[in-house]
Amino acid sequence: MEIAIEMDRNSYNFKKNILREQENMIDDLIVKRTDNSRRVIHLIFIMLFMGIYSSYGQKPPYPESQVIKGVSLKWTTHLRGALGSDNFHLTWADDDNLYGSWGDGGGFVGNDNNTCRVSLGFARIEGSGTKWKGKDVWGDPKCSENKVTFNGKSWGTICVDKVLYMWLISDNQNEDHKSVNLARSFDHGASWEKSDWKFDERDKVSIPTFLNFGKNNSGAKDDFVYSYFIQMEDTTKIDFAFQKKEKLFLARAHKDSLWEGRKAFKWYKGIKTEKPQWGSILERKLVFEDSEGVGWCLSAFYNPGLKRYILCTEHTETHKGIMGIFDAPEPWGPWTTIKYWTEEESFGKLRPGDTLDWDRNVFFIAFNNKWLSKNGKKFTLNFTGGGRGKNNDSFNTVRGSFITK
Repeated sequence: MEIAIEMDRNSYNFKKNILREQENMIDDLIVKRTDNSRRVIHLIFIMLFMGIYSSYGQKPPYPESQVIKGVSLKWTTHLRGALGSDNFHLTWADDDNLYGSWGDGGGFVGNDNNTCRVSLGFARIEGSGTKWKGKDVWGDPKCSENKVTFNGKSWGTICVDKVLYMWLISDNQNEDHKSVNLARSFDHGASWEKSDWKFDERDKVSIPTFLNFGKNNSGAKDDFVYSYFIQMEDTTKIDFAFQKKEKLFLARAHKDSLWEGRKAFKWYKGIKTEKPQWGSILERKLVFEDSEGVGWCLSAFYNPGLKRYILCTEHTETHKGIMGIFDAPEPWGPWTTIKYWTEEESFGKLRPGDTLDWDRNVFFIAFNNKWLSKNGKKFTLNFTGGGRGKNNDSFNTVRGSFITK
């Protein structure tokens, strides 16, 4: 594993060169054989060789953090609820509860993949990271406090000045990820309205998440609300394969203008005289990249105890627990690596003391400031996976700590 992490891109290219040489050798060896024989031998060899250097190619995109050298998870604290419902990007609201959306399930009351199933629901998480209780605020009226009024998916929620905001993508089979709307709620998720403006395929961005701070967004860096967007170069592909893309963009809008429309958002376009510059969406510059890809859902929060911005995403392949945690002194970087799980060492592969059912399907992890110690070291992390109504297709938490240097 250490070898796999330490191998650099030069080594990766070197292996590709070896592959070409080996192919030429095979051609010489089988020159008298049929074309079909040659193709079969080529296929077998390439599959074996690609399997070797694809694993060794998973190198973290940024150097190791000089502040946080890793995470330690206590798997005996693993808790689970809302079986059959995934996602749950949480924000800490003014009423001291956590709020977030779920997808394709019955929420905490339904607790399976069919009962009270909705495409998009909204939940309230009450209590501490050691003892929490989930309530369905907005969903199927047989199970929720209020009836859901539109479909969609979300991996970005924030509370600003007692108003909940939720980034929303379409749940239409032919339009998934092609457009991004904003939704807001003045009554802690009991009712929602969608914006009459959106980002669409012409903008080539999708599935954003908010950068969260403290309770009701207290402790924010400034009066702006920050959002990370995944690049979307090929709008003809309507699937969840965004981890094949490698770039993230950062936009911000003043908190009083968040609802006003596209023009309220200014995009990070680089550093000049040691200060971040902001411009139109056409002027945007990448703020994060990983040659192994970035996941189709993200999470980001500020850790005030450690004074670090923390970003979580997938890489390489989705629904495999191949996650990354990164940190930076500013929302735009420079980024360093806290933890980079790989195919061989996926998130949750080793879970000493955990008795809950498990499969290798996690695709989303997130932190929040309510479940964070004052010194920023101890946390309760929430995560979800794609178990199709089983195991990690649910709201999961596990307690842990950042290992500092």
